[in-house]
Amino acid sequence: MMGRNQIGSELVTSNSQQTSTDRSTLLSKCLKKKKFLWITIGIIVVILIVTIPIVIIKSKPADITKLSNVITETTNVINLSTVTKKTTMIRKQPTVITKATIQKSRTTTTYNPTTEVQSKPKSDKWKQHGITVAGKGGQGNSLSQLSVPQGMYIDDDESILIADTGNHRIVKWKDDPNNGQVIVGGMGVGDRQDQLSVPFDVTVDKQKNAIIICDHGNRRVMRLFRQSQTNPQIIISDIACGGMAMDKNGSLYVSDMYKAEVIRWKEGDTYGTIVAGGNSQGNHSNQLYRPHHIFVDEDYSVYVADTLNHRVMKWTKDAKKGILVAGGNGHGNRLDQFSGPYAVIVDNSGQIIIADHDNHRIIQWYEGNAQGSIVVGGNGQGDRSNQLNYLKGLSFDVEGNLYVVDSHNHRIQKYELSTE
Repeated sequence: MMGRNQIGSELVTSNSQQTSTDRSTLLSKCLKKKKFLWITIGIIVVILIVTIPIVIIKSKPADITKLSNVITETTNVINLSTVTKKTTMIRKQPTVITKATIQKSRTTTTYNPTTEVQSKPKSDKWKQHGITVAGKGGQGNSLSQLSVPQGMYIDDDESILIADTGNHRIVKWKDDPNNGQVIVGGMGVGDRQDQLSVPFDVTVDKQKNAIIICDHGNRRVMRLFRQSQTNPQIIISDIACGGMAMDKNGSLYVSDMYKAEVIRWKEGDTYGTIVAGGNSQGNHSNQLYRPHHIFVDEDYSVYVADTLNHRVMKWTKDAKKGILVAGGNGHGNRLDQFSGPYAVIVDNSGQIIIADHDNHRIIQWYEGNAQGSIVVGGNGQGDRSNQLNYLKGLSFDVEGNLYVVDSHNHRIQKYELSTE
């Protein structure tokens, strides 16, 4: 029994050991298979990671290009939108400012006609302090002096021809503000051809290269050809000349103070043609009262400083009546009034510049406005650089600087264009 039991025990033990060995072998084989499988999967993953981008890059360049184009176009749209927005802001902002400025200006000009003269000029177009360019020596008859000048003409070379009224001569000033040159007269008051009597104005006929002189005291208009330098000749007689102007065709316009009219003279005319006034002196629209300096624009409209009516009148070509363009509100010193306007000029923008004689100021005015504004002066009567003393004449040079005949200060003042 015992033997059987031993033999049986040994047999059971041997079978158990064999089963354990088989299981170990099987587990080892399974682990090897799993390891091989993981290695295979890893290799496949690596191959896929490397291969797929290459295939994509090589096989679909069109798609990538398309994507790049979309990005570029989107960027451009964004940039264009930004630029458009900025441009719109830049365009709109000045428009708003301009309208506000114009509205403010119109409010001041149109609806406040009783504003008194301000102590400080409002205009910023010209500098407020003038430069003396002729007559620095005070009143006298030397070549450095003037005596109650009345009119002037600025030539293209910026030389200044001056009607030196109190000295009965026409003088030329150029480059040197301390000395002038006598062109005509200076031989004492008289009616000889080499003499003048109280000349009021001077202008230039560019077509004929001649100087035209308003010889008021002798009731005549004289002409001196520059080439000949001989004594001037009489071209119009029996006229109380107060001012002169030339149109672009070379016709001469002359105001007759006492006949209260403006005459146009063409070369060869025996008699002139009345282009303003001529209906005796008065204050109606077809009349004038002591007209002085005049201005003729490109359309042949005649602007007249209607002195004793305290207004400026505009007579269009062939008109029978004038148009009130400045003043006309009686004698006074408000911004809608004048006191003896003596001269008028008009710039290319239609701005009317007026010498307000007794108020010692220059006024700018646009046709249709109810009042003007001070350009220079208006600081009381005086001889400081920002003051005037009974101004008589006005002119521009080719650069747009403003020249003023400051009569009772016996000088010519130049007001430069403001750069501010």
